[in-house]
Amino acid sequence: MNRLFLVIVAIGVPLSVIGSFLHFPQVIMFTVYCIAIIGLASFMGRATESLAIIAGPRIGGLLNATFGNAVELIISFFALKQGLTAIVLASLTGSVIGNLLLVAGLSFFVGGLKYKRQVFNVHDARHNSGLLMFAIIVAFVIPEVFSMEMAENKQFVLSIGISIVMILLYVAALYFKLVSHRGVYVAKQEGMQGEAETEEETPEWSGKFATVILLLSTIAVAYISERLVHTFDTVGEQFGWSELFIGVIIVAIVGNAAEHASAVIMAYKNKMDVAVEIAFGSTLQVAMMVAPILVISSLFFDKQMPLIFSLPELIAMASSVLLTVILSNDGDTNWFEGATLLAAYFIMAIGFFLL
Repeated sequence: MNRLFLVIVAIGVPLSVIGSFLHFPQVIMFTVYCIAIIGLASFMGRATESLAIIAGPRIGGLLNATFGNAVELIISFFALKQGLTAIVLASLTGSVIGNLLLVAGLSFFVGGLKYKRQVFNVHDARHNSGLLMFAIIVAFVIPEVFSMEMAENKQFVLSIGISIVMILLYVAALYFKLVSHRGVYVAKQEGMQGEAETEEETPEWSGKFATVILLLSTIAVAYISERLVHTFDTVGEQFGWSELFIGVIIVAIVGNAAEHASAVIMAYKNKMDVAVEIAFGSTLQVAMMVAPILVISSLFFDKQMPLIFSLPELIAMASSVLLTVILSNDGDTNWFEGATLLAAYFIMAIGFFLL
């Protein structure tokens, strides 16, 4: 898998630069940009993971939280700069339903085909479930309900307030999990995972090499993302895709593709704690860190972005959270639970395509 991503980067990045200078057709460049970003995301993930292991669990957890969704944050930042707030909100929706239904669904399904029953840390799952319920059911629904009788400027003030609260709670959640209650979680995981924990303690790259790779990958992703955003209008017109579909399906999958692949591979190796943490942890990062940062960042752009989603987006996210929480709160999975999550994702994808 790593060799495949190396080939993608070696071909995709130079082709992205050449194509943008020679003005290749935008539909072709859209495809090239997407593939190149997927490859670069893999390198960013591997570099972050190496640095996390070297730095230790506390700083490592913070690094993973910061760079876990860096690609999507960069793409969304440039979309926000262009005033494409509908695409940004849709991509946030796509990340939530993609991580909870597509990633978790594929992980449960692929792992379940090899193993009859797979278990993971139920205490971690319940901790994440509570935060998911807060982030999606409370923090995302409240602005929609309260904004019905609010002026636009008050809607944005409400969104800023909610964003600050969400960031503070996310930082508190990291402190709870990585500092104040770190021993509790580690003890339970070590008992369940055994050798898998030991294997993960060896960094793939040295600290200096990982830092250089992370820096170069971030610069390349920023460069390509800025050009990718400019192709959305042309691609949407040519294929008949709405801004909602581009954000919910295309941007979300491209921004998280490497992470998605990692989760499925971990499930196939029966490392379900890692797979579930990728799916749930990434969703929490998007909902409680990426979304608030984008709302606050929009203060500095011409078009501000309140944290107000459309009704289909809210229902899709709330349904995803409720279904995932119900299926995962028992601490074990099988292929049928994975199939159920995948079925829900495809139903929502068809709906967004036809909107």
